[in-house]
Amino acid sequence: MKYAAIDIGTNAARLLVGEVMPKDQSFFIKKISYTRIPLRLGEDVFESGKVSKNKVDDFLKTMKAFKLISEIFDVQEVRAVSTSAMREATNANKIIDRIKEETGIKLEIITGDEEASLIFSNFFAMELDLSVPFVVIDVGGGSTELSVFENGEKIASKSFNVGTLRILKGKSDESVWENIHDWILKYVDLSSEHKIFGTGGNINKAHKMLGYSYDEPIGLVEMKELRDKLGRLTIDERINQFQMKPDRADVIVPALDIFSYILNEIGANSLMVPKVGLADGMIYEMYHRNNN
Repeated sequence: MKYAAIDIGTNAARLLVGEVMPKDQSFFIKKISYTRIPLRLGEDVFESGKVSKNKVDDFLKTMKAFKLISEIFDVQEVRAVSTSAMREATNANKIIDRIKEETGIKLEIITGDEEASLIFSNFFAMELDLSVPFVVIDVGGGSTELSVFENGEKIASKSFNVGTLRILKGKSDESVWENIHDWILKYVDLSSEHKIFGTGGNINKAHKMLGYSYDEPIGLVEMKELRDKLGRLTIDERINQFQMKPDRADVIVPALDIFSYILNEIGANSLMVPKVGLADGMIYEMYHRNNN
């Protein structure tokens, strides 16, 4: 059975069409179609508190296109969720009503905790050694989710209002860094070594740029070197030298800053990049719900 997951983020809107396939004693998602549209809802929301009329029109066109793609692939179920920017948009409910009226798709606004839980649901298919404690860091355009696991159980999770687009817009409160520091001290046992996982498009891109294979971690030193190299370039130079999309070229530097800061706070020198995200977790959730 094929499922469609629509992830309306602060920086981009994504549609993943996929199906869950068995693999040994676990499962994996066979990705059939992936579409990404750089909506950048956060540009409006972080400036004015709402999504502008022009951007609402683009939003509706995007959802109509996503619906048509889903129908082409004859999916069993579509789920659409939105995250940080829509959580803060004062006209979010009106937009949701229009999307439902014009496409039939019910768009949900999920909390940071639910976002983190959906992302983590991917990890059950990765055959992890659950005896080793680990931390999952998901950096988005508007927020960063941190989750701590011990013996395979989540012991703490927190969404912080710091993200790549929020930083670029100068809308990130400086106190958030101290809040992250305090939260890590409270919930991460720094006397134990933790495995660190990073998710999100920016860390995926950095992993690829550094030439690592799928199961190789990114070293903190290499991450900082890449960040400094990119930081010395203009946006156009990043696009031309590294074949980046414009909406990736500006946000990747603040993303690497966030990852580096958290790794330093935990005392870790590397992180794994499983290249899974919110949309993957949504497909797993739909699959398991439909198959008990």
